[in-house]
Amino acid sequence: MVPEPCWLPAPWGGLQLWFDHQGRLARIVLRTSDRRCGAPPPTAVALPFQRYFEQGCWSFELPLAPPATPFQGRLRRCLRAIPSGQTRTYGVLAAILASSPRAVGQGCRANPLPLVVPCHRVVAARATGGYAGHRRGRLAAIKRWLLRHEGVDLT
Repeated sequence: MVPEPCWLPAPWGGLQLWFDHQGRLARIVLRTSDRRCGAPPPTAVALPFQRYFEQGCWSFELPLAPPATPFQGRLRRCLRAIPSGQTRTYGVLAAILASSPRAVGQGCRANPLPLVVPCHRVVAARATGGYAGHRRGRLAAIKRWLLRHEGVDLT
């Protein structure tokens, strides 16, 4: 990976964007602080995020680094197929992937590209579920914010 991240403000703090040597988006770190750590990203990368934060229903078409494993690739395709404003359960995705809900949850937790690969749209059968391995706290609050921003009713 390129050693220096880019920084993009977000409603809850910011996004740290990392690119690979081919210039593809390789990793997004959600930061709950607005302390800037990195240069601004290129406009072509920043614009889709800014539109998403303005509108909520925005599709990201950015060059992405390849997934780490074949399962991550299949999961990435499933996650990117979930439209903004909709959710799927871990169990539904597990059935599509001929896997288990636990494997889907672990795959979502290992997702290096949150927002662009919208793992926040995956929920538990009877609750919102966790986010990045956290059921409470700031990251879980970010998941709820993202879902509300996209128009998902969390009641």
